[in-house]
Amino acid sequence: MSGGDSHSRGQKRKLDQQDGMELLGTGATLARLNGDGDSNQYADPPAMLQGGTSDDGGEWTTVDRSSKRHKRSIQQNYPQITHAPNARLQSFVKISDLQNLVLYLLADGSGPQWISVRHKKDIERVVCLMVPGLEADMFNANISLDPQQTSAAVVPEAKSENAETPPSKKLKITISPDDYYPVKLVSPKLPTPLQPFAEMFPHIWPVKTPGEFNRMHSPLQALLTSPLPKAKDEKKIKGPKPPREGAKWQNQRTPITEFLATREELTDNGYAIHPAYLRTEAERAAEKARRHKHCQSEEDGWINLPDISTLDEGIVPSDDIEQGSILQGRKVLTVDCEMITTSVERFALARVSFIDWDGNVVLDELVKPPGTVTDYLTQYSGITKEMMEGVTQTLEELQAKLKDVLTPRTILLGHSLDSDLRALRMSFPFIVDTTLIYPHPKGPPQKSSLKWLTQKYLSREIQNRGPQGHDSVEDAKACLDLVKQKCEKGKMWGTSEATSESIFKRLSRAGLEEDRDEGGMLAEEEQKVGRTGAVVDWGDPKRGFGSAATCTVACESDADVVAGIDRTINGTRDDEENAEHIPAGGCDFVWARLRELEALRGWWTRTTSADAAARLASTLATNGASEGENISTSSLADAVSRTTASVKAIYDSLPPKTAFIVYSGGGDPTEMRRLQSMQQQYKRDFQTMKWDELPIKWTDVEEQELKRAAMKARSGVGFVVCK
Repeated sequence: MSGGDSHSRGQKRKLDQQDGMELLGTGATLARLNGDGDSNQYADPPAMLQGGTSDDGGEWTTVDRSSKRHKRSIQQNYPQITHAPNARLQSFVKISDLQNLVLYLLADGSGPQWISVRHKKDIERVVCLMVPGLEADMFNANISLDPQQTSAAVVPEAKSENAETPPSKKLKITISPDDYYPVKLVSPKLPTPLQPFAEMFPHIWPVKTPGEFNRMHSPLQALLTSPLPKAKDEKKIKGPKPPREGAKWQNQRTPITEFLATREELTDNGYAIHPAYLRTEAERAAEKARRHKHCQSEEDGWINLPDISTLDEGIVPSDDIEQGSILQGRKVLTVDCEMITTSVERFALARVSFIDWDGNVVLDELVKPPGTVTDYLTQYSGITKEMMEGVTQTLEELQAKLKDVLTPRTILLGHSLDSDLRALRMSFPFIVDTTLIYPHPKGPPQKSSLKWLTQKYLSREIQNRGPQGHDSVEDAKACLDLVKQKCEKGKMWGTSEATSESIFKRLSRAGLEEDRDEGGMLAEEEQKVGRTGAVVDWGDPKRGFGSAATCTVACESDADVVAGIDRTINGTRDDEENAEHIPAGGCDFVWARLRELEALRGWWTRTTSADAAARLASTLATNGASEGENISTSSLADAVSRTTASVKAIYDSLPPKTAFIVYSGGGDPTEMRRLQSMQQQYKRDFQTMKWDELPIKWTDVEEQELKRAAMKARSGVGFVVCK
């Protein structure tokens, strides 16, 4: 049979069916609906699909097959965030990946490679919840949470259709280089307090917090601070890249007195505290004992310059200050010292250089060290044997000269100035340290080198004389120029705020670039259009990352956090308190944090105020534990149950098409903190004490313990779903 004949016969059958449908009467229709007659003889008539009334008064049954197709279409077009079974993960999911997911859903972020997002334009809001205290081991049928449970807590997602796991093997969430994949949550196999997680999320993800082999960086900054977009014409160069000022950067001329180190900063960075900071006899006695312990007392040859009793003695009267002066009437000196090794001291002063604000050398002296020189450290210090021949000036004689050079109105500048003052055996109250005003990008206790800062911010090379070593005058001038630049640019210059921005600011620009008119300008009513954001956290969120958010909600408990998320994501009524700060339709992005589990486990060690400390003590007391005390099985299980209930309550309050991201922000940091404190104490003692006298020994054994503890602290978990 030819194709043409087949086609013509098909057309004839269609015409016959249409004719039959037109001839189909009421009786035949009722027979078909009642099951009488051949149901396949005729197609459904259009009249029956619309419904009607039979001759005998009965009602017709409406057959709406299009609604079924419409329902299936809606289900297929509903946004989803799922793990792609065929995804090939090459590394751990990082908190920065969670941030990029937020930016991808709401702004200009790139598409994620670690998770599958369908119909992302239909996702209307994103809620990101940080829950410190959650750990992967909790989901492994942890006996401390559920003693009756012995089965495996989780079932790993199969990497292929044929992959099977022996049922006898206990499966756990492992954080190792060869297992980056998420783990499927199965409610019956989870500990009872955590079973609601399986009702909300399909998988648990291993999420790594940023850090290094011996420390962990801030999980808050990793998610809430976004790098500035790269300029299109930015060149790829090796070494430190020049800072991005950005199109909206504005210089803010700042007096040098604004950069003076506080007492807390001096203490945290190993400075000997000048008596002018000590107000009570108890403080003086405690500092005297501390300095005696670290060989920094007068008996050890230390002096306190200048001889003042209060910090107010260094303040210049306003009548003596020129309007707009950066120096505020103060005398500024930059100091740099070079050290060598002797038989008596590990690092002894050999050269000191002072330069003034104009770059003139005020003092450049060589000092005879005690004992016999064992190493001139020429490749670092620039000191040679020939330079030290004939030098007779002692450290005590140099200190006598400094009494005339350093006045109450003097400000000392330097890079890691604590080391220079330790070499001079001197305490000084007015300090500007470039390691503090130009903080390391990865945060304390790391410090950027002077050479790196000079390359990045001054675009010049220092300390490049090879075997000839450093030059203290050159280093002092580089330090001075960095401080001058800081005074001209402002407080934010050289910090993470200058090279990055709040995620809320970036979200506020979302969509603005697409709505410009032909002249490149935005309509007046569109200039404020953008994504809105909120921070819901304990304490006062306005002081931290929430300062750039559209609105903030201060909380005193996890229950307050749950209620705050409900208000910020769903909007508020006009008569509700603080309604003027929360958009009527709710915010597009909400970041929040639950802290009761973190407080119970002793991970929340720093409190920002007395009120926060009181709330922490109250939380611990309520849960039957005190700070530093071991947590019982029941109290931990109860805390996990309450935290899980809070997460579930937040999930239930979210409107449809809302992305919900939950992450722990890391693992247990207690051992890492203990070892870090031990290492810092060792480094301070090592500068002034002999090896056999050190109260703390730091060997490779402790170094490896710190490495393992840091890895544990950086190992967190995360959950992602679209409601």
